[in-house]
Amino acid sequence: MLKKLKILIAGCATIFLLTSCTGGDSVSMDNNINSLQSFKEYQWESLAQRKIYFGHQSVGFNIMEGLNDLMRENKSIKLNIIETSDRRSMQTGAFAHSRVGNNEDPHSKTVAFEKLLDDGLGDACDTAFFKFCYVDINSETDIQDVFSSYKNTMKRLKEEYPHIRFIHTTVPLGASRSNWKVTIKKILGKEIWAYEQNIARNRYNDLLREEYAGKEPIFDLAQVESTYPDGTRSTFEKDDKVYFSMVPDYTYDHGHLNEKGRRMVAQELLNVLISLE
Repeated sequence: MLKKLKILIAGCATIFLLTSCTGGDSVSMDNNINSLQSFKEYQWESLAQRKIYFGHQSVGFNIMEGLNDLMRENKSIKLNIIETSDRRSMQTGAFAHSRVGNNEDPHSKTVAFEKLLDDGLGDACDTAFFKFCYVDINSETDIQDVFSSYKNTMKRLKEEYPHIRFIHTTVPLGASRSNWKVTIKKILGKEIWAYEQNIARNRYNDLLREEYAGKEPIFDLAQVESTYPDGTRSTFEKDDKVYFSMVPDYTYDHGHLNEKGRRMVAQELLNVLISLE
């Protein structure tokens, strides 16, 4: 058994070296599948007049940094980005954002978002959304319970604030590590922790898409995170089923967005916001 394991380790190490040396430089931002160049000046001006609220935690700050990156490069984008949840900030056009709830507690974020709107923000903004973090959803999360709570809350908010365009956001993914240890676990049939977490996030995102796709706006953050600039997807398999994971080139720690990732995600968010016009 020991001899067999040594051979297996040697073989897996070779596979990993070959894998990590091929295709690693194939991702090019020049092939970015999302383009902002087609939008007209009047569309950017209209967006700047909107009163938008976005609730989030750490990945949300990455996204806002991505918006600032794009604004520096495209002078037509003139969003008034402010970190606040104060309804008074909505007297003129604004893209307000703030923390909501606590990480690793998705219910706290749904409750916090609802409370902010009921405390006055709902009467002030015309567009609102919030996101869960990747750490909120794991293999032990009751996915159906979290989604049911979210769906019921959003249903009530839409009835209470019919003037608001609510956007539904998929849960961000983590980058699935590919190394010789992971390969050994696959062969031995052992649980791969990073895979299990992403499987749970994929399950939640499937529920959200099934409920809202084609009916209400979706900011598919997970799809952007798992899509290479050439349009191919970052995937892994378990039990003959394919799941999505974050493109490794978009993150610096397997979960948060780096400069490349935040630009891709921010660009898609702008696409979604302008599509609401």
